[in-house]
Amino acid sequence: MLEQFWGKAGRVSRRLVPLGEPELVARACRETRLSDLGDGSFHEPLHILLESYDREASLSLLGRILVRQDTLRLLKTRLELIEAWRRHPEIVNQPVCRPIFVTGLPRSGTTLLHRLLAQDPALRVPLVWEVLFPVPACERANYETDPRIAKAEKMIGWFHRSAPEFRAIYPVSARLPQECIAITTYTFQSPQFHTTHNVPAYQAWLLQQDQLAYAFHRRFLQHLQWRSPAQRWVLKAPAHLLALDAIFKTYPDAYIIHTHPDPLKTLPSSASLTRVLRRISSYRVDRAEIGLEVTERWSEGVKRALKARDAQDGRRDRFIDVHYPAFMRDPIESVRRVYTQVGLDFTLGVETRIQRFLSANPENREHRYTLEEFGLDPKWIMDRF
Repeated sequence: MLEQFWGKAGRVSRRLVPLGEPELVARACRETRLSDLGDGSFHEPLHILLESYDREASLSLLGRILVRQDTLRLLKTRLELIEAWRRHPEIVNQPVCRPIFVTGLPRSGTTLLHRLLAQDPALRVPLVWEVLFPVPACERANYETDPRIAKAEKMIGWFHRSAPEFRAIYPVSARLPQECIAITTYTFQSPQFHTTHNVPAYQAWLLQQDQLAYAFHRRFLQHLQWRSPAQRWVLKAPAHLLALDAIFKTYPDAYIIHTHPDPLKTLPSSASLTRVLRRISSYRVDRAEIGLEVTERWSEGVKRALKARDAQDGRRDRFIDVHYPAFMRDPIESVRRVYTQVGLDFTLGVETRIQRFLSANPENREHRYTLEEFGLDPKWIMDRF
C-alpha cells in the first residue's frame, strides 16, 4: 500500500516539477540573460545526474523542488562565471602556487585541521559564502560587508531548519571554510551529489571519468583570488582521495595532507551524515544500503589514494601523513609538523590564533551512531581496509 502511494505521488511530482535538462538550461539562460556555458563538457554529467535523480533518488515533492532549484542555481552561477572570465581574461594569469590539499576518510579530522590552518593570515581558504555565490553583484563588491554573506546565511539557516541534526555533525556558516569539492558541482562532475542524494548510476559513471573538473577548480580559485589575493591556498575534501592523480595533473606542485583514522569509527559517522542529508529530499532512506555504499566508496578511495602515492614521479615527498588519534591528542603539535613539511614558518602568532580557535570551539560529542544501525560488521570493514 505504501509503495503504491509513493509510486503515485512520484508520478504526480514528476509532472509538477520536471527535471529535464533542456528546459533547465533554457530557464537559467533566460533568467541571467546569458547564453555562454563554456565548453559542452557539462552536458553529459548533467543529463546523467538528472536521470539518476529521477529514477533512483526517491525524491519527495519537496526534494524535486530543491533539486530543481539547486540545479538552476548551479547553471546560473556557471553562466555568470563564464561571463566574468570573458570580460576579465586577466583572471587566467593569477598564479596558484604550491596549494595544500587536506584529505582522508570522512569524519577523520580533515575539517578541524582545515580550520586550524585557516587561522594563519598567510594562508587562503575558500569560504562558504564565496563558493555558493562567487560572482559579485557589482564590480566593487566588498569582501567584508558583501551582501552575498547575508544571502548565504539565509540559505544555511533554511538548511538547518530542514536538517536540525546536521548542526551536531558538521557546524557550518557563511564565513567558515568550505570543502572545495563544492566547486566541482558547477561542472556537474562532483561526488557531492551522491552524498546528498542516492544516485548510484551517476556515481558509477563519475568514478570512470578522469576528473576534468579540476581544471575548472583551478580557474575558480584564480577567480576568487583575483578579488582577494592568496599567497597560498589550503583546500580540503575527503573526496580528493578518489582523484589524487587528477590533482597532481592540474597542480603539479601540490602538497597532500592525508589523515589516517580508524575506519570502524569514521565509517558509521559518515553513514550517519549521509542519512541526515538524504532525508531532506528523499522519502526512502535505507540505513543498511547507506552503510554498504559508504564502505565500498571509501575503500575504493583508499585503494586509489595508495596507488596514486606509489607513482614514481617524485610526488611521495609531497605527502604529509597525520594520524587521527595523535592529532586529536595534540592538534598544535600536528599542525607544527605539517608546517615544517610544507615549508611554512609556524610563528608564535599562528600558534596563538590556533589555540584561541581551539578554546572557542571545543570538540562536539553530540553526534551518536553505531555500526549496527547501518548493518556494518567490524570484521568485514577491516577486511575491506
